[in-house]
Amino acid sequence: MRRRGAVQRKVPCLFVTEVKDEPSAKRERQPFKVLATDTITGKALEADVHNAVPTEKVDGTCCYVTTYKGQPYLWARLDRKPTKQGEKRFKRFLYSLEDCKEFVWNIEEDFKPVPDTWIPAKDIEFSNGNPLPDENGHMPGWVPVEKNSKQYCWHSSVVNYEAGIALVLKHHADPGLLEISPVPLSEILEQTLELIGTNINANPYGLGSKKHPVHLLVPHGAFEIKNPPALKQNDILSWFESCTEGKVEGIVWHCHDGCLIKLHRHHLGLPWPLAETYLNSQPVVISFNRTKYDCDFEPKSLFHHFSVLDGQRFDRLKDIKFDA
Repeated sequence: MRRRGAVQRKVPCLFVTEVKDEPSAKRERQPFKVLATDTITGKALEADVHNAVPTEKVDGTCCYVTTYKGQPYLWARLDRKPTKQGEKRFKRFLYSLEDCKEFVWNIEEDFKPVPDTWIPAKDIEFSNGNPLPDENGHMPGWVPVEKNSKQYCWHSSVVNYEAGIALVLKHHADPGLLEISPVPLSEILEQTLELIGTNINANPYGLGSKKHPVHLLVPHGAFEIKNPPALKQNDILSWFESCTEGKVEGIVWHCHDGCLIKLHRHHLGLPWPLAETYLNSQPVVISFNRTKYDCDFEPKSLFHHFSVLDGQRFDRLKDIKFDA
């Protein structure tokens, strides 16, 4: 799999955004929208976004593969957030418009505790040995996903540490075909991926069922957009609304310097999720030769279920079903 930029912090928008009021009954909790203007940001231009690789923004939860206990491990996203008092103090500062000085955090007192195994995301800044919060007052970070973890059970379902493999959704060698197969964790070391499936973000891709949940990992940048729109708001809007390939949550541009730039459908006032998405309507083949692995997969595990389906092809990703 071709390695692309990793998601270690909040990805900036392609366009300059503005906040617009939208008081309505359906949006009482958030009576505003953050919408894109037609001006590309300076950061995107500096990263040479016009020559970047456009990829599908997949709707899931962010994960990271790095070493833990001497072997490659899956890590779940866990942002260290401020306490109520710390957040109040931060918001008072923002609303006071005190541009003449910077806000100073008290790392020990202003932030909620995190597990001892927590590590900060790679790209965040440090001061005096302490990780610094981003502009939103959060410290992006990661925690390892232990085997049989209750809190991260859906993350745990897509990895088998005994065999050292993860269940990954990617492109097949044949054009227009997806593939689900076990991938050695060592091959995706230091990559970030998106966990998608039945119990993630209200399951926009219609995977699995309550009785037989299906979850998969998708490497960031795995699905390159072959016929992307021009980087103009109207062109992108038209692409989202009228193109089959545009039935996606958004676009992430992978720039040559490693920078990532994104645009979400919501930035253009468009709805998500959709009844039919580009991802869940594509054909998929299962490639899982269990004889390669010197371990027994638990009968109820995803690894067992997919190994039984080895070689089978489905007309659409969302058609995958396991026998009762």
